[in-house]
Amino acid sequence: MTSSQPLSGRTAIVTGASSGIGRAIAETLGRAGAHVFLAGRTVAAMESSCKQIEEAGGRAEAITADVRDPAQVRSLVDRAVLKTGRLDIMVNNAGVSFPAPILEGDPEEWRTMLETNILALLVGCQAGALAMRKCGAEGHIVNISSIAAQRPDSGVYGSTKHAVNAISATLRRELEEDSIRVVNVMPGAIATNFARNFDSTFIAGFVKMAGLDIEVKQGERLPDQVFASLSEKLKQMLGDPEDVAKVVLYAVTQPIHVNLADIVVRPPKQLNL
Repeated sequence: MTSSQPLSGRTAIVTGASSGIGRAIAETLGRAGAHVFLAGRTVAAMESSCKQIEEAGGRAEAITADVRDPAQVRSLVDRAVLKTGRLDIMVNNAGVSFPAPILEGDPEEWRTMLETNILALLVGCQAGALAMRKCGAEGHIVNISSIAAQRPDSGVYGSTKHAVNAISATLRRELEEDSIRVVNVMPGAIATNFARNFDSTFIAGFVKMAGLDIEVKQGERLPDQVFASLSEKLKQMLGDPEDVAKVVLYAVTQPIHVNLADIVVRPPKQLNL
């Protein structure tokens, strides 16, 4: 194991890996030597990431999956273990936000948030931890929460992230006698497609700040160049997905006796999203 590839010989799974934070984490872990299984819904984006990882000397596979289905999450873990014989890192990153006020909210959107942000993460934690136990790994479960979990009035989305924090803390206690650590990462405002379900006027404002002239439709993914420009021009207000990925890499390369519990990653000025 070299300093340039500290994760050589290890297997990692990253959910929500087709864009934003998940994509950055997958590429970072791959460059560090891990065999990465990227799970998400946008195949082309994940295949592009796989190509980058392989060009850097790593190994990666893209898997289309709906993490709201527990069977698909378990199948994802089984596939990684069957292919490599082990699991060392499980990154539960998939998440979604519908920011409407409670009195105006759609119960189906609430259901989507609950199933994606909580249920999928729970199943990923369970399946990942059991697989790590079975192969005797010195493993890491990494849950991507949000700084919204630090606010009591952060809405339905924030309530799902409060749940993530509680799940992480509970699982950490359950695994104290195991060689498995649980890392809870709380990003602040990061330049990603996460905000695509926000009001179109709000999104259009950020696109304008990026200096681009493109039509914005609520719910649609924005081009990568929007976020590249935003990250550069609004560094005080928006973090870069790479910032979060570097923190995750740091956490999973610590000795197993080091328990990094909760990590906040945010730009200098914080937006309450």
